[in-house]
Amino acid sequence: MITNNIIQEKTFDFALKIISVYKKMQCEDKEYHLSAQLLKSGTSVGANIEEAIGAQSKYDFLSKISISYKEARETIYWLKLLKKSNYVSIAIADE
Repeated sequence: MITNNIIQEKTFDFALKIISVYKKMQCEDKEYHLSAQLLKSGTSVGANIEEAIGAQSKYDFLSKISISYKEARETIYWLKLLKKSNYVSIAIADE
């Protein structure tokens, strides 16, 4: 059994950063729609990795990994949009 899964750890840490950005946008910026989109896609990356780890078949595993990849791409889109619209700083968006 593998105890250290770097992808699992990194996607969990990424979700924590996304939650931090979401909280800042909600409380300080009073931005609700875009931050909610970012929260959904950003936390979904790790959630789908977790599902992939518990997959019932190779097909199920590949499906969950694929969904995770798509959610990561969507999150990149939201971060780029938020960066260009000055809702988040360059430092936050580039982490």
